[in-house]
Amino acid sequence: MDAIRIAAIALIIAGSLGLAYGSFSYTKDTHEAKVGPIELSIKDKQTVNVPVWVGIGAIVLGGVLLLVGSKKA
Repeated sequence: MDAIRIAAIALIIAGSLGLAYGSFSYTKDTHEAKVGPIELSIKDKQTVNVPVWVGIGAIVLGGVLLLVGSKKA
């Protein structure tokens, strides 16, 4: 497979996952302090919402890349 087809398939999969889940979360270390033997850290949980139009756009763009890649070869 060439790079265009791999990118197209990756876009289609990412767009499908974005539509299926709608958001994803991750944990971010924001503050850390060490005072003598005591260590303090604060972890914030961040949530990123994936808009529907981004998921649909990724699927459409992946489909277009697949069509262009197949006509080119």
